[in-house]
Amino acid sequence: MSGIFGIFQISGSGLSGQRKKLNAVAENIANVETTRTPEGGPYRRKQVVFKESLKLGSFTQSLKSAVTRLVRTDEKHMSLSKKGISSKNDIPSVGSEEMKIEPDSFKMVYDPTHPDADESGYVAMPDINIISEMVDMMAATRAYEANVSAVKAAKAMYKEALNI
Repeated sequence: MSGIFGIFQISGSGLSGQRKKLNAVAENIANVETTRTPEGGPYRRKQVVFKESLKLGSFTQSLKSAVTRLVRTDEKHMSLSKKGISSKNDIPSVGSEEMKIEPDSFKMVYDPTHPDADESGYVAMPDINIISEMVDMMAATRAYEANVSAVKAAKAMYKEALNI
């Protein structure tokens, strides 16, 4: 789905990915002191990883297609079919998946009164740094806002184009 609604598709996939990232950060902050989970052991930090979604074609294919169309300014130039590049301009999107990061060790905190303390009095706590989680949250919020601004700008341009 390229053309006039392509920006909505790109921004929509970005909004979805940033929402997942914000949810993972919020869960990490909420469980910073969780020592017991249903899986057993302390909470493990979650992180969202972004990757190129190949459902609609890769970014490289789209870039080659766009460059080929720009280079071909004369009818005598090589056609798209001879170069093996499709003239269909599918827009790649961003995929994201949440994954648990398995640390080798947890933070060991001395608290012999804690119910999850071992025989030495140490409690295995999640290795989550609140400051880095807040930085991730701020970056995801800014990226989310940028995608919302892109959608608003595209919507305004389409509305003005209809008024012409």
